[in-house]
Amino acid sequence: MIFADTHTHLYLEDFDNDREAVIAQCRQNGVQHLFFPNIDMQSIPAMLRTCSQFPDCHPMMGLHPSEVKADYLQVLQKMKDELEKGVYAGVGEIGMDLYWDKTYEEEQKKALYEQLLWAQHKQLPAIIHCRKAFDGTWAVLKQIKGEIKGIFHCFAGDVGQARKVIEKGFLIGVGGTLTYKNSGLQEVVRAIDLSQIVLETDSPFLPPVPFRGERNASYHIPVIAQQLANLKNISLEEVASRTTQNALQLFKME
Repeated sequence: MIFADTHTHLYLEDFDNDREAVIAQCRQNGVQHLFFPNIDMQSIPAMLRTCSQFPDCHPMMGLHPSEVKADYLQVLQKMKDELEKGVYAGVGEIGMDLYWDKTYEEEQKKALYEQLLWAQHKQLPAIIHCRKAFDGTWAVLKQIKGEIKGIFHCFAGDVGQARKVIEKGFLIGVGGTLTYKNSGLQEVVRAIDLSQIVLETDSPFLPPVPFRGERNASYHIPVIAQQLANLKNISLEEVASRTTQNALQLFKME
């Protein structure tokens, strides 16, 4: 079985002491495709360095919504220049996050819109982070005319919201929260087709049960896949095959 982790931060310092061993364990567990969403300007060098060392790893370019500050226009210009000169699998991690702070809500909307245009222009998938901000995120998405594709990372909405974003051209990113009893994600994955789902870890964050409280890593993808198989009443092999196919099609790597 071959799996793809469509959202992992294996380039962060959390893995500096054992990154090679972690990636070796990923391969042992069949996780052969690792996609890295960027965070801010400071995260770019480590992300690119890791991708240059490990061919399984693919970088993306974007400004995380929690890092959108007063200087976001200057930061976006630098990232746009980087996107133009480099080879990137997608535009991300972009979006809106109003969980901790709403100070830069309007700036987050403007940054999201700008980066969605990058994705559309470059014909790359957009990786959207949406936390306590669905209405605002959806309002921005509706402004984008024409085709756009991507992933709603760590999806936390309801079935109706999932169907909206799927109709717009997005896949649903399913991670460790699928194993959390009160996440609500179980109802969503039961209601949508497997063709609309990709797997992710968001490592080192959001480890699945029974690893809560530990550092998450991409080699936990099969645990998430097994939970999805159980909820769909299908085989683990089918989950692996189809979610990996979904990911590779989206990232144009088939």
